[in-house]
Amino acid sequence: MSSLGVEIKESPISEAEFAAMQEFVSDYLAASVNNETEGGRMRWYPWHSAEYRYNHILNVVALATKIARREGADVDVTRVAAVFHDVAKLSAEQDAHAAVGADIARQFLTSRAEYPPSFVEAVCGAIEDHSYSGDLDELSLEARCLVEADLLDKIGAHGTVLLFLRMGYESRSHLDSGEVTERVLERGKDVKARVASDTADGIAHQRLERVQWFREWLGAEIAGLDDPRDADDDADSAGNSKDADDAGSRATGTR
Repeated sequence: MSSLGVEIKESPISEAEFAAMQEFVSDYLAASVNNETEGGRMRWYPWHSAEYRYNHILNVVALATKIARREGADVDVTRVAAVFHDVAKLSAEQDAHAAVGADIARQFLTSRAEYPPSFVEAVCGAIEDHSYSGDLDELSLEARCLVEADLLDKIGAHGTVLLFLRMGYESRSHLDSGEVTERVLERGKDVKARVASDTADGIAHQRLERVQWFREWLGAEIAGLDDPRDADDDADSAGNSKDADDAGSRATGTR
């Protein structure tokens, strides 16, 4: 992991420079797919395409920037790390893509401009740490913002759409949509339990609510799907019935 407490006082990234980084990452992802001759890692899933991966990166940039601003992290470090975090996702093995991506970012940053070495190392450290599976409080603040943003992009309405796309690729019936949405809810709960910042927790809560509402609408509109609200009503009715039985038992002196 990168060292904690890195202090970056400068804001060295202009909008033109950031746009150049985005263009480089987009081109690199496209080239990774074009150079793949054997299909690679499930290229037929949309999230293993260059288009999806780049869109995911843009989502993470927006989320990480929002979290960084609210949590007091260095925004430039965070958003540059976010734009490079998955640059090697389509060209390296899953367990190596973070380290490879950090190397690509380091080469870009040291060859294109005279960025402060502390800035470059903070960016690359955050990229390398973004696949860390331990306690997020052990990471630098910028790496934590990046990890939280990466997790958040996989839940909510976006996460639901992705799993529905997967249903189509697997030729599953729309009657499986309830089960799939429940999976998104469980993933969202896991993400909410893992994120460390108040900002990320609030975003996770909002996205969980959206999926919960959608799951209820599915149950209400599709014959053959259970409506989760009916289960809640049944539980409430059972509880009320038990309370009434207990009250009656006390009134008659029986149990």
